[in-house]
Amino acid sequence: MPAFELRAPALTGTMDMSSFPNASSGLVEMRLTAILFAAEGTNLYEFRPLDGRDVPDFTAGAHVDLHLPNGMIRQYSIANAQGDRSRYLLGIKRDANSRGGSAYIHEILSVGAILPIGGPRNHFPLVETGVPVVLIAGGIGVTPIYAMLTRANELGLPWSFHYACRTRADAALLRELEQVDGPVRFHADDEAGGPIGLADIVSQADCAAHLYCCGPTPMLDAFERLAGEAGFPPEQVHVERFSAEPPPRTTKSFTVHLARTGIDIEVQAGETILECARAAGAPVEASCEQGICGACETRVLAGIPDHRDMLLTDAERLSGKTMMICCSGSATERLTLDL
Repeated sequence: MPAFELRAPALTGTMDMSSFPNASSGLVEMRLTAILFAAEGTNLYEFRPLDGRDVPDFTAGAHVDLHLPNGMIRQYSIANAQGDRSRYLLGIKRDANSRGGSAYIHEILSVGAILPIGGPRNHFPLVETGVPVVLIAGGIGVTPIYAMLTRANELGLPWSFHYACRTRADAALLRELEQVDGPVRFHADDEAGGPIGLADIVSQADCAAHLYCCGPTPMLDAFERLAGEAGFPPEQVHVERFSAEPPPRTTKSFTVHLARTGIDIEVQAGETILECARAAGAPVEASCEQGICGACETRVLAGIPDHRDMLLTDAERLSGKTMMICCSGSATERLTLDL
């Protein structure tokens, strides 16, 4: 019998968002109801709404924003099945280079704590059209990939699951995966004498398959390169990044017109639209400020963005309809945003 259970209970009804505190701001206050050991340095944190109602609707691959008592906002993927609306179950690894997020959660946050939680958002959705699904996880990247596996099983999609860790002790949800009936393949670097063979996984995938990968940056970079070399079009290749190198700052100045507030702001070289909009008193939302979470995604009404995020697809960038104002700039002298 596993130490914890991820199967979904029956649905209990729909949720009226107006009944939640801070619903208008997109935040829901939830209580930390359990902390469960998942692997070496990794715990599962279970959050439930204070009044016992369902959490906001989410889909496999989604993440939420934890608003921590130390003032930080951090994004974590949801591990439980999308049909389980009673809670959010978040897999969180203690990062040795933590800037204060995972360290605070692991060392200070305790059961009973009440946190505002924002979202959910999903820039890593599962395509549910019946095509084959290839799921690849590295380390704590198993969190959203496991939720996708659960969903693929529910829908009867053809799938394969590949999970790589440095050691077996690092593998969260391994016991749960061992109970799944299907092609689950686990790879421990120390046992195999090296990293997982991404080239073989990609080359053996059905040409119609959608490929998903979540894990450390080197793994994602290699995966995207191999998928491209194998001829998979960008729309069939999906990645979720937990961190990124700071995007390069803009090298020229430009003007941004904030349509809702009716003001113009000057963004100088080395500044971000987000910083300047905040300084002007505009109501803006942001979280990671690295171009990977999507919290600051803003509609573009005029002008051409200079995209520097790690989230939008090539097609979305070409459309010029939205941009991440935490990192992206302007390719034109003037930009009009829905702010």
